[in-house]
Amino acid sequence: MEMKDATLALAALGQATRLSVFRLLVEAGPEGRKAGDIAEALSLPGATLSFHLKELSAAGLIRGEQLGRSIRYSADFQQMAELIAFLTRNCCGGDTSQCAPVAGERAQETPRSTGARCAS
Repeated sequence: MEMKDATLALAALGQATRLSVFRLLVEAGPEGRKAGDIAEALSLPGATLSFHLKELSAAGLIRGEQLGRSIRYSADFQQMAELIAFLTRNCCGGDTSQCAPVAGERAQETPRSTGARCAS
């Protein structure tokens, strides 16, 4: 991942509503959720949700799939893993004994985790 892409993704996630949408989609797994379900779960008006989905989509963090008259959104787990890898590249100055165990423990705690670890 390039610095420009990471900056775009982090900027998109740096807003509370978008972070909530993204986390909801991560929890939903690869099957994702319909836009109406997201709006209901987060108590968001459709226009507001649409704006935030557009921003997350432009950042490459989510994808939308047309299902008849609705759209199902899902997190782009590959992009998420690349962002995590970018953030943890050369973690702890290369001393992975300081940070790799923490990343490994978190990966085991969350079944849908990317399993990203600090790069050595």
